[in-house]
Amino acid sequence: MIKQTKGFIAAPLTGYNPDGSVNLDIIPRYADMLHKNGIIGVFVNGTAGEGAYLTFDERLTLAESWVGSVPEGFCVLIHVGYADQAESIALAVHAADIGADGIAEIGPSFLKTKGVNALAEYTATTASSASGLPYYYYHMPSINGLYFPMKDYLDIAHKVIPNLTGIKFTHDDLKDYKRCLEFRDRTYDILFGRDEFLLDGLKAGASGAVGSTYNIMVGLYQELVKAFQDGDLEKAHRLQSISADTCSLLHNTGAFGSGLKSIMRMIGLDLGGMRHPQLNLSEKSVMDLKQAVEHSEMIRFLNKA
Repeated sequence: MIKQTKGFIAAPLTGYNPDGSVNLDIIPRYADMLHKNGIIGVFVNGTAGEGAYLTFDERLTLAESWVGSVPEGFCVLIHVGYADQAESIALAVHAADIGADGIAEIGPSFLKTKGVNALAEYTATTASSASGLPYYYYHMPSINGLYFPMKDYLDIAHKVIPNLTGIKFTHDDLKDYKRCLEFRDRTYDILFGRDEFLLDGLKAGASGAVGSTYNIMVGLYQELVKAFQDGDLEKAHRLQSISADTCSLLHNTGAFGSGLKSIMRMIGLDLGGMRHPQLNLSEKSVMDLKQAVEHSEMIRFLNKA
């Protein structure tokens, strides 16, 4: 039986050196910070990690560095989605070789698959290349435009992907999310992927989540879960509002990732800038963001370095 994730998995940002090369040296400190703050795993080379802008070799070395840097029992999921499926397969095989805990794959974003049957066939090909590893489909239609209901995907995929373990569900269709959770008596691990709507996910039955703002303030979400479990919905909604305000603050900078890295520097981890075509905040915008954070409710929830 597939184990249901319980807790928070961070989507780590990729650190860069001043010359633009990937900073691997920061990863042990990064992994230690996440672990000390109660994070149970990482989702490497995903959207927050700028996986689409990394070279094949960079993704290999990042995967190796994360697997080699985490404490025992800390889960490492490697995102292997790539424009060329042959590269996705190579990344999946590599993840198995280095001892990753699982792989995930976003559906094609260029020359998209035509229908859910084609998507299931496509993902089955990648999954079979690392048949010994748990496989998650990464559902983020805002990125690739594949707005197929994931319940329909599961109807087909469970028959053709023996190592299908679940879905990283980064979409706001909560009815579809709930149907996926309940599919075949909760057979699959459906990870909730929208930080600003976590409470809605909990109401639907979520137990595990993957997100980018867990990098900076997982304590807020831990308190939110406790409040929900204790039946204190007023407190849970208040905490969720702080999360939503934080996400809005970052989005309103026009450079969400750069904003996250600015807050990470406040915590004590300097991950450098963003890789083009991602935007970097100006020095003034960074100062404005820092002041906004210092005067916000989220300041008391910042992760400890």
